[in-house]
Amino acid sequence: MKRVAVYRKEHFNAAHRLFRQQWSDEANAATFGKCSLPHYHGHNYEIEIKVVGEPDKETGFVMDMKKLSDLVQEKVISKFDHKNLNLDTEEFKTLNPTAENIAIIIFELLRPHIDPSLDLFIRLYETPRNFVDYPA
Repeated sequence: MKRVAVYRKEHFNAAHRLFRQQWSDEANAATFGKCSLPHYHGHNYEIEIKVVGEPDKETGFVMDMKKLSDLVQEKVISKFDHKNLNLDTEEFKTLNPTAENIAIIIFELLRPHIDPSLDLFIRLYETPRNFVDYPA
C-alpha cells in the first residue's frame, strides 16, 4: 500500500471572543485573559488541510487539489472569513470559538465531502506560534 499525504493551505480572517456566559467577567478574564475582552479581537487564521490515501490508478491523485480548494472555500472560508465567529456563525453561537473548537468544526464541515477511504487532518494556526491539530 503506497499512501501519500497531500496538503492544501488556506486562510481566513475572523474576530472572536473567548468567554462563557455562565461565568462572571472576573472568571472569564482569569481563564481567557485578553481574549475575553467584550469588544472581541481578531486573527489571521491559516489552515493546513492534509488528506492521506493511495493515489488513484488513473489520475495519480490522492485528491484533486482544485476540488479540495473549492470545497474549503465553499464549506469553510465563505462561512468564517471576515466574520465575528461568536455573532455571525451558527457553529459558534453556543460553542466557545477556541482554536481547538474551530479546528474540530472545520474537520466536521469537510469530512462528509471527502471520500471515506481518505484520512483527513486539520492544522489551524491562530498565530504563527500557536496552532492545533485535529485529529491529534
